[in-house]
Amino acid sequence: MFRTARSKVQTWITAGAGTIAALFVAGLMGAFGALPAHAPPQLPLDTAIDAGRWRVQPVRAYVSHAKVYGVLMKPGQKALVLEADMTNRTAQSDKAYFDVFKPDGLALPDPMPMIALTRDETLTPELHPGMTERMAYVWPLAGDAIVPASLSFGVTAEIFKPRDNLYGMPGWFNPYRLGTITLPVADVPATGS
Repeated sequence: MFRTARSKVQTWITAGAGTIAALFVAGLMGAFGALPAHAPPQLPLDTAIDAGRWRVQPVRAYVSHAKVYGVLMKPGQKALVLEADMTNRTAQSDKAYFDVFKPDGLALPDPMPMIALTRDETLTPELHPGMTERMAYVWPLAGDAIVPASLSFGVTAEIFKPRDNLYGMPGWFNPYRLGTITLPVADVPATGS
């Protein structure tokens, strides 16, 4: 009889301690999850940035009021242009660079930029491994859109996995915001680019 009562008490104590520990851990996780997220770091402009499959170095940003690198503007539009040197760090040609840069704080009619090589105005080219190319990210804007004199761009990176969870194949996954770059924005009149 005592063995049965003792084992019941031990079971209740163990279950109670386990429940209390679980509630304590859940409370801590909830408390830490409610903390404000840290702002992404400000990235340097004077050195190349490793952003997963790409090495990028922003060069300049400006607003163009005319055709720029083969991208036509509709009447009443202007374009925000970010030029950056990009190097493909992978072993194969790729053009998965559309989400690398995103301007912060601007209402964009289309968040997807047009991207061109600056040397020959080729739109959305594949970048070859190890070759650095200057690329122009072009976002059309309404003609009356106000672009500040200094603008921040979010930089998105990815993580390489030798084996993904679904297919067991290597690839670049889990895009995340690596940080922010801030550039002065020049205003280029319609006669130049």
